[in-house]
Amino acid sequence: MDRLLEGYRRFRTGHWLDYSKQYESLSEAQAPRICVISCCDSRVDPVSIFDAEPGDLFVIRNVANLVPPYSTDDGLHGTSTAIEFAVRTLKVEMILVLGHARCGGVQAALGAGPPADAVFLKQWISLLNDAKLRAGDHDADALEHTSIKVSLERLMTFPFVAEAVNAGRMSLAGARFSIFDGQLELLDPTTGEFSHAQ
Repeated sequence: MDRLLEGYRRFRTGHWLDYSKQYESLSEAQAPRICVISCCDSRVDPVSIFDAEPGDLFVIRNVANLVPPYSTDDGLHGTSTAIEFAVRTLKVEMILVLGHARCGGVQAALGAGPPADAVFLKQWISLLNDAKLRAGDHDADALEHTSIKVSLERLMTFPFVAEAVNAGRMSLAGARFSIFDGQLELLDPTTGEFSHAQ
């Protein structure tokens, strides 16, 4: 807690002062134009990576930046709920699926899997199975890239996402961040290939 409070004090004397008027204007409502679906890995912070300002990004984070298949069953669908809120309420103009290199979720899918006593991780990591069928069982880089593509495909199974995309009100994009060198790769929707952003 001491470390958090030290950070808070720096925030109040630095960042807060720099953006206090922006925070004041955001206090009534948010209006981000971009939704980012990112891994909850502590090394991958979309706000830092894109040097975003307060209110710029609506960020959804989960293990391995996965989009689950569209489902209306009685389960508690945290990621799907956030996607619906972003599209239907906030009316974002773009959803970016942001993967990253050295992803622990991908490593779990390729290796021994989650810990034996895991309650939720095994089912969640199984969402990578479709991507594994395409990418193979041995190449983490390939699986990280392919899982982004699969998540984009799954987004289009959400009727409200497909409607917004098909009407031209929203676009979808994919990218992968390399923790070790700070490089960002962008997915070309035409070729299906990733290339470094300039």
